[in-house]
This record gives sequence, structure tokens and C-alpha cells, in this order.
Amino acid sequence: QVQLVESGGGLVQAGGSLRLSCTASGRTISSYGMGWFRQAPGKEREFVGRISWGGTSTYYADSVKGRFTISRDNAKNTVYLQMNNLKAKDTAVYYCAARESYRSVVDPKEVDYWGQGTQVTVSS
Repeated sequence: QVQLVESGGGLVQAGGSLRLSCTASGRTISSYGMGWFRQAPGKEREFVGRISWGGTSTYYADSVKGRFTISRDNAKNTVYLQMNNLKAKDTAVYYCAARESYRSVVDPKEVDYWGQGTQVTVSS
């Protein structure tokens, strides 16, 4: 069993930056595909981006491409989401997600583990 804990959320002005962290415990996530999703009030959870188990491949939603960057440090069992040039529409609860056995995080229905979420609020 893997536990994921996100941190780093908060309130930031439009145009600012935040870095979210997702630290895993219980097992090493070095063979897990990892990803980030977000959910705004009244909306469905949406895909933000993902990173391969080895960290060599990333993929982002069009809405964040060029502004957000996902990285991972398997030695620290941690995944990061660097968010730059934040916009009011980025306001949401951000969730870390993990998928076992080298598989990519694509569909929220296929995620094996979720974090509890961290709130990001961007003021305009």
C-alpha cells in the first residue's frame, strides 16, 4: 500500500508561482507512473500532467503546457509540480496520483493511489 501526501498549496496572485510536492510512503514509487489532477468546485476532476516511472517522459494538458512542469526524485520518493504564471482558472484542489507496474497515469479511473489533495487559490 502506498500513501501519497501533497504539500505546497496556498494562495498566490495571478502571475505567481507555486511548487507542489507529493511524497510517498509505504513503498518506493520508482516503478510507478505518477501524475497530477485537479478539481475545481462544481467541476469534474481533470488531468494536469504525468511523468513516467523513470522521469524521462512527461505529458501535459493543453491548459497548462508551457507553464507547469512535473519532475520526480525517486531517491526521495517524491514528485513535484512546478506551476508558473498562474491564472485564476488554475484555482482548484490538486491531487497526486500513482499507477503501479510502470504504467502511465492517463485516466483517473485507472489510478491505483490518490493523495488527499492540496488547495491552490489564484487571486486575480
